[in-house]
Amino acid sequence: MRITLKLFATLSDYLPPQRVGNIVELDVSPATSVIEVVHQFNLPLHLVHLVLVNGKYIKPEDRDTHHLIENDVLAIWPPVAGG
Repeated sequence: MRITLKLFATLSDYLPPQRVGNIVELDVSPATSVIEVVHQFNLPLHLVHLVLVNGKYIKPEDRDTHHLIENDVLAIWPPVAGG
């Protein structure tokens, strides 16, 4: 099934070369979880801070049980600091 992955800020460095900006289209197995995608791209867990699926926040404790479906958009941000 097809999903869209968007990685923001420094996480975009983990995307493959065929990306368009910070976005890549992926073919994943049905019932792939959010955390499986995180592991597939070797994202450091301490940098996976804000996770949205179709604009809905996915809590850290739900990321291993939230399964993606066809055409989902998974967006991930690292922690943000400012001053």
